[in-house]
Amino acid sequence: MVIKTISLGQGTAFAMRVPVATYPHSCGPQSKERAEVSLQNNTVLNLYSIAILLVIYFHALKVFEKDSLSDKLYMVMLNITVLLLGIDILSRFDGKTSIIYPIFNQFGNFMSFLMSPVLPSLWVAYVHYQIYGDERKTKRLFYPLSAINILNAVVLILSQFFGWYYYIDSNNIYHRGPLFWLPTSIVVMLIAGAFFITAVNRRKLGRSSYLSLIFFAVPPIVGIVLQVAFYGISIVLNSVVLSLMVVFVNLQNHSAYTDYLTGVSNRKKLDFYLKKKISLNTKDKTFSAILIDINNFKRINDTFGHGVGDNALENTANLLKSCIRNSDFIARYGGDEFCIVLDISDKSDLEAIVGRIYSSVEKHNKSGLYPYELDFSMGYAVYDQHLFKSSEEFLKYLDVLMYEHKQSLKSKLNAAMQEKTS
Repeated sequence: MVIKTISLGQGTAFAMRVPVATYPHSCGPQSKERAEVSLQNNTVLNLYSIAILLVIYFHALKVFEKDSLSDKLYMVMLNITVLLLGIDILSRFDGKTSIIYPIFNQFGNFMSFLMSPVLPSLWVAYVHYQIYGDERKTKRLFYPLSAINILNAVVLILSQFFGWYYYIDSNNIYHRGPLFWLPTSIVVMLIAGAFFITAVNRRKLGRSSYLSLIFFAVPPIVGIVLQVAFYGISIVLNSVVLSLMVVFVNLQNHSAYTDYLTGVSNRKKLDFYLKKKISLNTKDKTFSAILIDINNFKRINDTFGHGVGDNALENTANLLKSCIRNSDFIARYGGDEFCIVLDISDKSDLEAIVGRIYSSVEKHNKSGLYPYELDFSMGYAVYDQHLFKSSEEFLKYLDVLMYEHKQSLKSKLNAAMQEKTS
């Protein structure tokens, strides 16, 4: 037995090389037979993974927004993963000395190292945009990420002459060089960076989005561990396919249940959520809800235009989110109405939240940053299972309370105007 350097994740976005005890290719027909089986297994697994990604790709074309940076980044990651899976097949001809195989091996390994930082770089940009939602800031992030990839490419090209990353000998066998650790370190650094900013900004993400972003790195890591344990099968990229599938399912769920303008949940998700809360309701543990209407919203639209009206809706959603916990639920109920669902069983605690919303509205209006002022009518109550048999009944009750509050505000306004004119 000799120590031969083999590829871990060869041709993947997580290209790594580790020394593994194994028999050399010249050891005999059994060794060659194992290599053939390994090549066939990897090829079948990669082709199956490509088929899965193509299904996601064509489905994504139907549902993704063409102008969404998030969707664009995801599609590029999808395309690059398909490309890398193909490259991975070409880089599996280690030890085969026929005329065409050394070309495949050289090309596959070169592209493997070249592309190794690309996929994690895109993932960092994707995570950044998911958290901050600022296209300009995310695009500025492309500059340092591009510099990292250019540095890797320069060292890789020089390695073809000096063997810094790797070299392939006359028997078409791969050997690692003194700087083999550099591309691996870059990949780990990028993945760790994406993980870190996700963990630090957990409160800015919904629970499902947070979990899918955190989960992304898990399958590749598991794939690396399994690949070390079972020599000959490259499953790191195939593990990335699983990560991309999880992210896509979350994206689909997000688009189906999220209001496009404000980023909060939509009416459909509210209906599901309320029914779930009612089904889990007990005598000792109940919940509360607040139905909110923006007063004079039509006037904002008519006076300043629909662009400013959209801005008022977005500001309202952000203002309301700042007044509640990350675990609480908020949805756009319709036009200029929002609904908040809270894990509060005491009415005094609910009234404290309502007071916090009024204080935030006052601060917003005093800031002078916007050409309009916000004003809300609210109906709120603690859910009582004896009074309300369904979510529809509870929402109707909140709607009545909200209407009464709106009428009360109008009455006060009319009385104040009469005092001024008298």
